[in-house]
Amino acid sequence: MSYASPSLNRLAEPPILDGIAIPSFPDDAPRAVRGEIVVELPMRHAGTRALTLRYELQGPAGAPVVFVAGGISAHRHLAASGVFPETGWLNDLVGAGRALDPAHRQLLAFDFVGADGRLDAPIDTADQADAIAQLLSALKIACLQAFVGYSYGALVGLQFAIRHPARVEKLIAVSGAHRAHPYAAAWRALQRRAVTLGQLQCADAQGLSLARQFAMLSYRTPEEFGERFDSAPEIVNGRVRVAAEDYLDAAGAQYVARTPVTAYVRLSESIDLHRVDPADVRVPTLVVAVEGDRLVPLSDSVALVEGLGTLGQLRVLRSPYGHDAFLKETDRIDSILTSALRAAGDLA
Repeated sequence: MSYASPSLNRLAEPPILDGIAIPSFPDDAPRAVRGEIVVELPMRHAGTRALTLRYELQGPAGAPVVFVAGGISAHRHLAASGVFPETGWLNDLVGAGRALDPAHRQLLAFDFVGADGRLDAPIDTADQADAIAQLLSALKIACLQAFVGYSYGALVGLQFAIRHPARVEKLIAVSGAHRAHPYAAAWRALQRRAVTLGQLQCADAQGLSLARQFAMLSYRTPEEFGERFDSAPEIVNGRVRVAAEDYLDAAGAQYVARTPVTAYVRLSESIDLHRVDPADVRVPTLVVAVEGDRLVPLSDSVALVEGLGTLGQLRVLRSPYGHDAFLKETDRIDSILTSALRAAGDLA
């Protein structure tokens, strides 16, 4: 394993221990660091590959470490900090007074294997879990206080709890289950066909945009669309245009601007490859389900918790935001995380 030095704020080169660079921080420096390591990862469906893992770590040295992973469009930057001020994908759930408060615990996240679009091969959630284990070893983190996974991140968390149970005290799996529901898998398959059609027409961006727009309909609920877009259609240039189209177009354009086509296809496939036996999970697990989530039906979350036996607990939310509730119902999710992390040893 080789290591590339992390990007630090006002810091000298990190010290070397056992051939691996370990970040160090003066007392007055903001505690946030980005770095990358190169690993040899034996992948379930693609053989052993040399891959670069890019991570970000926030929080005081010596504090408990929580690994946080989101949906397939999530990345290593969770929230704005003094070092990295840009808005993160989980910005509203990270901060002072929150369960994920970088003043009191270390928050670790990474870019998923395949997220840069350079790996054009099947990617399993087990591969992501094993990559995280290698990252923890490189950073000399023996055990996580918790693994908090949302959507795809919850699937990765289940694999991590199965494959590396000694390295995590508790799993919090939000809007993710032990398998891809056939209805959701069919929906994603059609999204990938939209990408393929775009590629055949030399219109990769348009195909990816359309796939993302289809995805937005599966993430949200009819109730939300009924409240937001209940207005009469318009005739524009002789064509009928419905109220939600501006919203969908914007969502597609934003996604295309930051996502390689190959990354989208391979990570979408990875969701559908996912299948584990809940009985193999040997870590206390809180499953958070959203009633009305069309990608992860409540029945699958119940089946997961039943399979976990005494290690499993279930919390159910009702929300018009469906699968995206974890990004929208921030106060309710934070309350659940606070209780769960306190149970995992937090004294705050």
